[in-house]
Amino acid sequence: MVEERVTFCRFCHALCGVTVKVDGDRVLTVEGDKDNSLFQGFTCVKGRHLPEQHHNPERLLSSVRRDGEAHRPIASDQALDEIAEKLSAIIREHGPRAVALYAGTYSFVYPTSIALAMAFMEGVGSPMFFSPLTIDQAAKTVAGALHGRWGAPPHSLATSDAWMLIGTNPIVSMLGAEAANPNRRLLEAVRRGAKVIVIDPRRTESAALATLHLQVKPGEDATLLAGMLRHVITEDLYDREFVAAEVEGLEALAQAVQPFTLDYVERRAGVAATQVTEAARLFATATRAFAAGGTGINMAPHPNLSEYLVHALITVCGHWPRAGERVANPRVLMPVLEARAQALPKPPLFSPLYGDGVMRNGQRASVAGLPVSGLADEILTPGEGQVRALLSVGGNPMVAWPDPAKTDRALENLDLSVAIDIKMSATARRCDYVLAPKLSLETPATTMSHENDVLITTYGGAGWPEPYAQYTPAVVDPPAGADVLEEWEMFYGLAQRMGIPLIYRGFDGTQSIPLDMSRKPTSDELLEIISEGGRVRLSEVKRHPHGAFFPDPPAYVQPKDPACTERLDVGHPLMMAELAQVAEEPVTGDGDYSTDARFGYRLICRRLRNVYNSSGRDIDGLLPKFRYNPAYMHPKDLAAEGLEPGATIEILGETGAILGIAQPDDTVRRGVISMTHAYGDLNVGENMLHQIGSTTAALASSDQHIDAISGMPRQSAIPVNIRRLRHQTAVPADV
Repeated sequence: MVEERVTFCRFCHALCGVTVKVDGDRVLTVEGDKDNSLFQGFTCVKGRHLPEQHHNPERLLSSVRRDGEAHRPIASDQALDEIAEKLSAIIREHGPRAVALYAGTYSFVYPTSIALAMAFMEGVGSPMFFSPLTIDQAAKTVAGALHGRWGAPPHSLATSDAWMLIGTNPIVSMLGAEAANPNRRLLEAVRRGAKVIVIDPRRTESAALATLHLQVKPGEDATLLAGMLRHVITEDLYDREFVAAEVEGLEALAQAVQPFTLDYVERRAGVAATQVTEAARLFATATRAFAAGGTGINMAPHPNLSEYLVHALITVCGHWPRAGERVANPRVLMPVLEARAQALPKPPLFSPLYGDGVMRNGQRASVAGLPVSGLADEILTPGEGQVRALLSVGGNPMVAWPDPAKTDRALENLDLSVAIDIKMSATARRCDYVLAPKLSLETPATTMSHENDVLITTYGGAGWPEPYAQYTPAVVDPPAGADVLEEWEMFYGLAQRMGIPLIYRGFDGTQSIPLDMSRKPTSDELLEIISEGGRVRLSEVKRHPHGAFFPDPPAYVQPKDPACTERLDVGHPLMMAELAQVAEEPVTGDGDYSTDARFGYRLICRRLRNVYNSSGRDIDGLLPKFRYNPAYMHPKDLAAEGLEPGATIEILGETGAILGIAQPDDTVRRGVISMTHAYGDLNVGENMLHQIGSTTAALASSDQHIDAISGMPRQSAIPVNIRRLRHQTAVPADV
């Protein structure tokens, strides 16, 4: 019998409210929930194809164990028994540091999964916990540590009259303009007169709605932002009162941006001087405004500096909430967000993490965590402290980490490799065990991940601007005969077998709740535990199956503590020194770096509506045109190179090369190649190129162009050349 059930989508981090029609354990359709007060019927194309994800023939319905060159099914209990035994032996012989865990982006939409993954690693006693933060947006936390954080969340888009997006495309990524239907929110903002400014080398979907689009050269965001700051300061457009009361370092900043004249910025960054001044004026003179940087600037050269200058621009213009203003989202399932109109104490730039925090290659754990770029070396380098076991949950290291050839060697070098994955991904195929998880519609969950303090404050424009929450039960059972577990059950099961206690510390580390290791909790009991102390009880949220706003009692920004002496720093010596280095880089007449004169193009990463990193590429309905990730180029560049659409090219960088299939895109700036990351595999030949694409991670190095603070690899604005291999028309996806 067909039934309609209410839930929310977990294909990506947006968590859109949806309705699902099911027939027994069969998912028939997914549509936007028109009765959901936040999303109002919106859901993206990925969510509408959840039925194909659940019933995909490639989906793993049981765990598998590697047996020679093949993987064979194994019962989940037996797999956990064997993994627990092997982990225990490794820890006994080599110590807890020999065990590492990588939690990819897909794990963060499951609050119980990431909570128990962290508790498991603490129970093991290993500090080797890695996240995608150090391969996509580490600069946000680094810049926040150097600049400092304001004690109240940023203004919301709904209450701002100017909004700046730098290297982010929220209409596709669902980040940068608040995650609940950002297309509608941007349109509403423009219609009521708000000025939307987009800085991006591509005329993105978001740029098409913008008041002003600055089509900057890739990697020149710091140059452009420094020029805007110079104009704001020299033209006296900054907030003198706020700066005098709450800010330090203005004189150092003013001196450091002096070389970035309008003429210099236009020549180097490729943005007209009139556009630079207009953008600076629109942003500075707004009553309320905010600026959000995305992966476009975080994965490019000078990421910390670019993000720091974004912070500095917001701060000198005084665009932070003041005492008495209402807190748009004081949170629901997490403890109330205490907001105060003052700068907060700055965290240490480097974190000790149970010990000295130094990795064996000399890298340190920054405020962004341990650098993923150094994990392969931790596995490959013999000696004390060598990582010998890796657990990967919600990620695909083979296409996400820099230098996939080294990642491949590292995975093969492990004594034990375990992936939690829904299919035999590029990483899973190289692992000893692949544990098969339940999918989103088969699990209960809450929207708590959108209340994370880091998301609301550090990723400004990423969370929800309203105090909204939703709970969902599981709406369908796994397919008949399936042997699948929730991800948290796997960590609990391993801990139970290894005699390891699990303690839930909360997302901010302020809680300490021991779990009962003699009786496994239900998923709902675990959700109750992780929402303990929340502003609204989970039982109340459950009373609203379509989700609801919980505005009462309202929260307001409190006045500054009279004893507070903290200030936001816009002239930190580390950042001013790096800005001076940028200014000293020689520039030729056409704006290219002389050090990169041998490269004619810059490769940038982009997102597509129909995939979420490496997820969705196996769903036919999401890939109506290409199964691969095209190498998009401006049509005039294609013509200049003598290339026709579908031509196979080699893209050569300083440290690697990949194959690509050229396709025209007039939204891309001349001299730019735009490709989606997280595709392909190692050594993809022309025969497989049309089926799985190429991984741009092969153009990134784990040894060169690594940020000195976070260990972040350069993965965008990469200098490259292209070489035509032969003319070949792209094979359609349905062939």
